[in-house]
Amino acid sequence: MISEDKIKNESLKEIAKRMIIAARTAPKGRGADTFAFCLAEENDIKKISAKMLEIGKQNEAGVFLRDSQSILNAPVMVLLGTKIKPLGLKKCGMCGFKNCEEKGKEENIPCVFNTGDLGIAIGSAVSVAADNRLDNRVIYSAGVAAMELGLLGEGVKVAYAIPLSATSKNPFFDRK
Repeated sequence: MISEDKIKNESLKEIAKRMIIAARTAPKGRGADTFAFCLAEENDIKKISAKMLEIGKQNEAGVFLRDSQSILNAPVMVLLGTKIKPLGLKKCGMCGFKNCEEKGKEENIPCVFNTGDLGIAIGSAVSVAADNRLDNRVIYSAGVAAMELGLLGEGVKVAYAIPLSATSKNPFFDRK
């Protein structure tokens, strides 16, 4: 006999790995790969939750406080982030600068292609979760905390988290 809890936890981890593969293979502008992905488990999720509580209290940001408790319902969580690197286009301007050369002088201002590509990668990842009927939600607050903890590596400037669960009711919706 294999218990349901063991099956769920093993399956969640395997599906999370497939989500990361789906995100990695998502289309990217000019093929530029600026991504960083990882899978967080129990201890890292607790660290992220604690960081979210800290951020929430320091900034009086209720979303961080609420989500810090929500993610504790996830046995695994996928973290997805991007570095900011202009694509070297001569004409674009969607970031507010004349071209990529000008934008490159402001390293903390996002390139719309990097963030757009990250959105496409997130869509690919959550489609895998949906195809496997997993409870999930894209959460920016956990991504911010993961970045502040350095979990996605140096240079990642935009990040999101996708906590995963397999329960009777999705714990990441209808939150308090």
